[in-house]
Parts: sequence; C-alpha cells; structure tokens
Amino acid sequence: MQDERRLLLDLFEAAVGAVTSEGCLPSFLPEAPVGGRLIVVGAGKGAAEMARVVEGHYPGPLTGIVVTRYGHAVPCERIEVLEAAHPVPDAAGAGAAQRILDSVAGLNENDLVLCLISGGGSALLALPAAGVTLADKQALNSALLKSGATIGEMNCVRKHLSAIKGGRLALACAPARVVTLLISDVPGDDPGIVASGPSLPDAGTCEEALAILARYRIEVPANVRAVLTSGAGETPKPGDIRFANNRVHVIASARIALDAAAAAARAAGITPYILADDIEGEARDIALMHASMARSVRTHGMPFQRPCVILSGGETTVTVGGTGRGGRNTEFLLALGLALGGAPGIHAIACDTDGIDGSENNAGALLAPDSLMRAEAHGLRARAMLDNNDGYSFFQALGDLVVCGPTLTNVNDFRAILIS
Repeated sequence: MQDERRLLLDLFEAAVGAVTSEGCLPSFLPEAPVGGRLIVVGAGKGAAEMARVVEGHYPGPLTGIVVTRYGHAVPCERIEVLEAAHPVPDAAGAGAAQRILDSVAGLNENDLVLCLISGGGSALLALPAAGVTLADKQALNSALLKSGATIGEMNCVRKHLSAIKGGRLALACAPARVVTLLISDVPGDDPGIVASGPSLPDAGTCEEALAILARYRIEVPANVRAVLTSGAGETPKPGDIRFANNRVHVIASARIALDAAAAAARAAGITPYILADDIEGEARDIALMHASMARSVRTHGMPFQRPCVILSGGETTVTVGGTGRGGRNTEFLLALGLALGGAPGIHAIACDTDGIDGSENNAGALLAPDSLMRAEAHGLRARAMLDNNDGYSFFQALGDLVVCGPTLTNVNDFRAILIS
C-alpha cells in the first residue's frame, strides 16, 4: 500500500508543480509601457505569488496592489500584498477592492494595467454594488456555497451585485490598456468566470442571476432583489469599445496539471488515462461514476487495461445538509470508498490544487482498499459520516489526510485512481 500511496502523492505533486506562477507566468508578460505607468493589480489565492514573479521580471518602476487569502501572502518589494477572507468575504476584502479601484483611477492611454487573477478572487474582491451591504454579500455567499450551485452560477450572481467584478475593474482603468493573466480554476477555462471576471466584459444578465437564485431556492432581501430587478446591477457587455485594446491570457489550467501527472505516471511505468479536465456535478455523484469505471477496469479490463491510473479534474460541488467538517474532495473520496466497498487493488487521491479543500487545513485525502475496514476498527460509520458531510473527520481519524499548506496556485480539483 505504501508504494501506491507514494505514487499518488507524486502525481499530485507533479500536477501542482506544472502550474506554478514561476513556471507559467513569465512567457506571457507584456512589454513595459513606453511613456506611461505600469500598475499591477490582482486577486486570488495565487495573486501574491504571481506578483512576486512579476516583480522579478520588471526591473523598472511599477506600483500595485493585490489581495490574497489569509495565509497565502508572500513578500513583495514594490507591489503591496493585502489579505482577506475566503470563501465567505469580510471587510478586509471590501477594503482591498476599493483600494485596487483607487489605484487605477485617473490613468491615460499610455498606461498599462497588469491584472493578475486566480481562483478565489471573487470572494476576495468583496466590494458590494450600491444598494447592497457586505452583510448581504456574506449571507448570499454562504447560501450559494451550501446550495450545490456551480462556480459559473455562483459567479453570475456575484458579478451582478458587485462594484468591481464583471468587468467593472477594467472600466475603472480606461482608457489605460489592461492585460489580464489568469490561472484558471473553472471547468472549461472561461476567463470571464475566474474570480467573476473583474477585467472582462460579461454576457450574463441580472435576469439570469435571479433565475439562479430561484433555482436553488435562495431567499434574498428586498434591497438585493431590487438591484437585480431594476437592472442597476447590469454588467458591461462584450462589444463594449472600452475593452477593445485589452488582452487576456490563461497561463495555467487543469489540463496542464493533468498532462504533467500523466507524464509522471508514464515515467513510473503506469499507463495514464485522462477522463476530462472539466468535470462538474455533486461530488458523491461524480464518485459513483468513477467507482463504476474503476470496478470495470479491475474486473473486466474495460475500458482500460490495468495497471493504469485514471486522472480527472474540474470542480465538483457539495449540497451541504449536515454539520460535519469537509470539502468536496474528501466528500468525493468517502463516497468513492463506499461505492467501491473495499474492492481490491484500487487506490485513489483527490485534492484541491490550491492546497486547501474547502475551509479546512488539508488539500484532500488518500483512499485505500482497506480504508472502510480501518474506519470500522475506529468505530466510524462511513455512511453516516457521508450523510453528515464529514469527510474530513473520516480521513483524519485514519491518518490519510493530505496536508501540504497553500500551494499559491489553483487549477481546482485533482483526482487520480490507481488500479493495479
């Protein structure tokens, strides 16, 4: 079992190592402006590390402000690094967003704004639209996180209740040119969804945001509903001339991470198969699909021959009905373990590439054929713990959490199922 465990950890490390700012960002940096200022702004779990790399490649003058999650800051000399709360926003995030807007006020067409965006930026840029309070946004974020809504749906709502997201940051920069560099944490790598697209036009509408709230039965106060029904929360749309000279580059994605893990598997003599890099859905439903495939490979050699490793990425969701501790990756693994029922020769890892699964201190966990048996020996009832959304406690008791700390990048979920 130790060999399988080490291999799975190696694959995760290879995946994360392939999407670091140091490796991915420099080749996308634009030339410094001639006759104008270079201003760096950004938000996300990887924003501080991205800023550090930018500083290392621009010896000339620059200024800037980025905001990252508490505990994700790194030292920078010319770019100020602020910290705020994630996933539920706080006053520090609202203050950081306002300071970022202030830093780009009064620019001209010779200036260049370099916008560094990574996953988590939506919660960190918590500046409410007029008529919406921070308390409103906190309550709405909490409800959306528990609802099972996809990241695209959540960010559609967030954009239309924000003073900075959904392209409004870019409008504040105009007429300066804006170059956005993105580390994508969203399935499909749509730049407009990452961190709710603060520097990009938005095709979504207030009407769509209202439909999402209705779909998940999320009640909102009258003042918030008024912003959406009146159209006051509408975002700037594609085709707006103020975005004409701006550029956006996705510098790192789940596919890059999965390709790196596949190369590491081949180097270890194991054939890799990448299912997809954009899988969405309830974590326990995605687990059932993976379990069915793993059993078929183990029993029938279909659709793949063993030994092999099945890789996938994307962003699952969890509709929270319990009171336990856990994120979507431990939820996935606990459901996978129950579906496999101790099937021999199948090991798995599921981790968030940012190093934090939900709001706990782990990236994810490891699953082995004997995990359920060992849990029973500890007096743990796996089914009850899944029903209580308590995957963290389950794997903590087994000593099978993966704890690596913040990775300072984020391309979302990483899953590997090894079938020997």
